[in-house]
Amino acid sequence: MATPADPLTFDYVIVGAGSAGCALASRLAEDPDVTVALLEAGPHDHHVSVWVPAGYAASLPFRSRRNYAYLTTPQPGLGGRQGYQPRGRGLGGSSSLNAMIYTRGHQHDYDHWAALGCTGWGWDSVLPYFKRSECNARVAGRDDDPLHGGNGPLHVSDLRTGNPIAQRFVEAAVAAGYRRNDDFNGPEQEGVGLYQVTQYNGERWNAARAYLHGGDRADTTFNRGRRGLTVLPDTQALRVVFEGRRATGVVVDRAGRTETLRARREVIVSSGTFGSPQLLMASGVGPAAHLRALEIPVVQDLPGVGQNLQDHLDVILHKKLFNLDLVGYSLCGSVRMLGEILRYRRERRGMIATNFAEAGGFIKSRPGLREPDLQLHFVVAMADNHNRTFSYGHGYSCHACVLRPESRGEVRLASADTRQAPRIDPRFLSDPADMAGMMAGLRAVRSIFAQPPLAELGGRELYSEGIRGDGSDDEAVRALIRRYADTIYHPVGTCRMGGAGDPAAVVDPELRVRGVEGLRVIDGSVMPTLIGGNTNAPIIMIAERAADLIRQGGRPVLNVVTQVPALSVPAEVR
Repeated sequence: MATPADPLTFDYVIVGAGSAGCALASRLAEDPDVTVALLEAGPHDHHVSVWVPAGYAASLPFRSRRNYAYLTTPQPGLGGRQGYQPRGRGLGGSSSLNAMIYTRGHQHDYDHWAALGCTGWGWDSVLPYFKRSECNARVAGRDDDPLHGGNGPLHVSDLRTGNPIAQRFVEAAVAAGYRRNDDFNGPEQEGVGLYQVTQYNGERWNAARAYLHGGDRADTTFNRGRRGLTVLPDTQALRVVFEGRRATGVVVDRAGRTETLRARREVIVSSGTFGSPQLLMASGVGPAAHLRALEIPVVQDLPGVGQNLQDHLDVILHKKLFNLDLVGYSLCGSVRMLGEILRYRRERRGMIATNFAEAGGFIKSRPGLREPDLQLHFVVAMADNHNRTFSYGHGYSCHACVLRPESRGEVRLASADTRQAPRIDPRFLSDPADMAGMMAGLRAVRSIFAQPPLAELGGRELYSEGIRGDGSDDEAVRALIRRYADTIYHPVGTCRMGGAGDPAAVVDPELRVRGVEGLRVIDGSVMPTLIGGNTNAPIIMIAERAADLIRQGGRPVLNVVTQVPALSVPAEVR
């Protein structure tokens, strides 16, 4: 254990306090004889823009202390545009910046991982870890539900105040021929409905609240008094230290001082799909030719590092109309919003408790598919260009994305300095199959917009000139997608997991980095293929299972009843 005489040495050093890092650190720290250091480049999450659900609308569009706000390389598939990649920076990572949607993907996604050689990652193996992490308000306090957990640290609930226009979207989708589904994480994923969210008592419940401090804003150590867990925000990892081929520590920048934190057992990289390959390569683990070009000494030639980037490309249709149930910019809207702010302060309910993307669904682009291949997110506002383009007035939007894209991109270093942004190239629409799926998604949204529950509200579509809907407008649809499509914030895969026979794999099924010792990657970058849904819950699941792999020496032994009680919210913030 760390001692006052040896304050910079720990059993485990975890780099990155995002969804995976928070969960992993908390689970490893359950052992009273273990010490864990959790490093995070960004600040703490005790901030109104984090815990107020609607606050992310202000944080998402801009680079700040809490948002990396990366730009991609120019994308030929998007007409040469640069894509925008907001990523959370600070305790909780992107779980402090996302739309709080709780979905797990389809069970076939995980069975596919197992078929690729990722032993132990099939659906039956991962379901208990989804349940262990979850405290779903529908089954709170229970452990007998076959699919949901009721005692985990991650609070999941229905929105306290649903928007009536979101309900109209669901009715319109049903009228368009899609079936209603009240639980996308239930026996069947397919259908349309209202999303459950990671909120508790009307506040965002990010990974830091779930696993570190329980929402106690007086907790400035961020560890709820656990002596074995040291949380270090504002600490930038510069490189992993190797002695021979064994990782033994991490060089960090803390307030302008360079220090080395030592790891007795393991260094664990949980810096996300962009940050994890960046740190590995800056430390000498990655494609040798690329590292030598930047004069980085090669520790292990691992060509797969930074490759296999996958993301959900997303296209949005907007409908502009005056309706004060929709979030927007107008004099009347401002008056209503003032009342909503006061209501939220009193009750933690109303429009300020929205996640904006309140409704949506998982649908099939054509009959005969085994599982849905498209996802919809219905937003009770006109969130144009990641909310970076100001639009006066009110309206709604619907996003459509292809769930399992064929296009593959990469992350490379622009500099050996991890304080500089990496070079991100998603190669969106480089595979023609993805364009076909996007076109099907856009047409599905238009068919829903045309149904009476939404059409009777009136309004006009934006940016859809030339789209006729009679099958003769393919070029106009392609042009709209190339002009406006961008990420819906689910990048994965750049440190892919694989079996012994997979030459592109970066980590093995126990998430150990190939060719070196004492080093693992545990976050969304290890996904070999993108799952069919939002990625926050699966990333937390990965960390939950990885904690058992580490603690049990590769033999996960799970008590499905959570070992961490659901952390309560102090009365003063309820």
